[in-house]
Amino acid sequence: MKRLPLTRRQILSGLSASLLLPVGLRVPGATANPDSVFQHGVASGDPDHSSVVLWTRLTTTASVAECEWEIAENPTFDHTLQRGRSATGQQRDHTVKVVVDGLKPGATYYYRFRAGAQTSPVGRTRTLPNGALDYLGLAVASCSNFPFGYFNAYEAIARDESVEFVLHLGDYLYEYGPDGYGGGIGAQLGRQHNPPREMVSLADCRLRHAQYKADAQSREMHAAHPLIPLWDDHESTNNPWQEGAENHQPATEGSWRTRRSASLQAWYEWMPVREPGRGEDPAAYWRHFRFGDLASLVTLETRHTGRAQQIDYDIPALLEMTPASAVAFLRDVVGAPGREMLSADMQAFAATALAESVSAARPWRLLGNQIPMARMSAPRLDAADMSYLKSRVSSENLQRAQYFQRLGELGLPLYLDPWDGYPKARQAFYQSCQDAGANDLVVLTGDSHSFWQNALYDNGGRAMGVELGTTGITSPGDFLEFGTEGARRMDERLVSSNPEVLWTNGISNGYLRLRVTPERLQADFVKVSNILSREYHTGMLRSVVMSHSDSGLRYEVAGQSAG
Repeated sequence: MKRLPLTRRQILSGLSASLLLPVGLRVPGATANPDSVFQHGVASGDPDHSSVVLWTRLTTTASVAECEWEIAENPTFDHTLQRGRSATGQQRDHTVKVVVDGLKPGATYYYRFRAGAQTSPVGRTRTLPNGALDYLGLAVASCSNFPFGYFNAYEAIARDESVEFVLHLGDYLYEYGPDGYGGGIGAQLGRQHNPPREMVSLADCRLRHAQYKADAQSREMHAAHPLIPLWDDHESTNNPWQEGAENHQPATEGSWRTRRSASLQAWYEWMPVREPGRGEDPAAYWRHFRFGDLASLVTLETRHTGRAQQIDYDIPALLEMTPASAVAFLRDVVGAPGREMLSADMQAFAATALAESVSAARPWRLLGNQIPMARMSAPRLDAADMSYLKSRVSSENLQRAQYFQRLGELGLPLYLDPWDGYPKARQAFYQSCQDAGANDLVVLTGDSHSFWQNALYDNGGRAMGVELGTTGITSPGDFLEFGTEGARRMDERLVSSNPEVLWTNGISNGYLRLRVTPERLQADFVKVSNILSREYHTGMLRSVVMSHSDSGLRYEVAGQSAG
């Protein structure tokens, strides 16, 4: 399978590949007083060309409470543009959400709330631009697991002056209790989950959202930039599908529908997004954001409205499997008819949005996508790899490496929860994109705790675009149990084993930054040096500049550093 062609293009001086990030300004009052009624700060998001959602939460025991809000064009509020009052109460966990309309396209605003004698932190927000646009700055985040470490990447995003909007691709929080994923490190850092149990009920979900929003670095990011959020799996529980989830046990945790409903209700309460209309399915959350004449961003829903149940590998069967039976397994089981990823409504929405983007001649089509889309077989590990790991990892982790080695020998996908587990659905989606005239997709992906630069092709080898994956804000890469050097080896084998995987790094935490102009899209893979303390620095692992050609997208690696 062909890789995207390389071209040597000079980078615009304004889009340099410097390894130093800009020193961002702090939004006045971004750090909330822990004794304030506004302990969870402020947030904004889900913008369109004339409106934006403003959010806060009142810490009170009153059954009903009120606050005032105001919005202005400067942080000193010399001239307030709009103000109003909003009521909240126990029925929505004292969260406050206001959709402010009548705003100018492409404008920056400042907002705040008042409750009694107290004033909230000041937040900064933006509306979507209309008409001619020469720049878009987007931070892409995913997988912010509170116990695993400090949200240093959130703080870096907040202070990055090149960022205008934050796209969060899901796993904004995690459902596990203290004995679950990340619990050991959380105990060491004093960052254990609240409530101290797995998140199942509505009360559990609300407490968990409150914990994440109260984090100082989270507050700073939300106050600095408007959020465009998607959910992935952990907002409810690990690996859900329409009728259940891997981490849901009906015998002890009750109805899946009840649990999912509770998680979605809390998500809508605690996130700065527009509420579903009367009679609308809250699980059907997708959007088309139009950034003037420059870019479209279409967000997908891949968990609750269309997904068929995941297939799990049978480990004893893998030992007996031959290459021929592996091919049959992929064809007849993984590739069985009816294994959908997107609902019909979701797919139709995306096709219409992409067709509109092509018709409007916007040069860039971005997809907000939770899970890896590229074909990704398990790494082919040779005897030297296994010898290296055998001498350095525990017996349990060696068994895990042997499992990956067996998958690689058989040419089987690394995981079956991503699009690799739904190959017919992926091809159908690619076909709908082609029918809309969109074979130049820039797919923005989270979930995997790794950075990715992948080339995308359909079953016939036709180029569909590029996938840019962001790593975890704190969640660790899947191969770090093999040590840093072992993880680096696994990354290298993933690249050598997969024509669609051009580069990956599962060692670093951080975020992806896009700087978009009509001619070029620069993707910066930004790492934070440390998440185990608040002391850290940022650097750029790799920078890729993309432009259009007659055959689709072309790119060059503009800069990278070791590690």
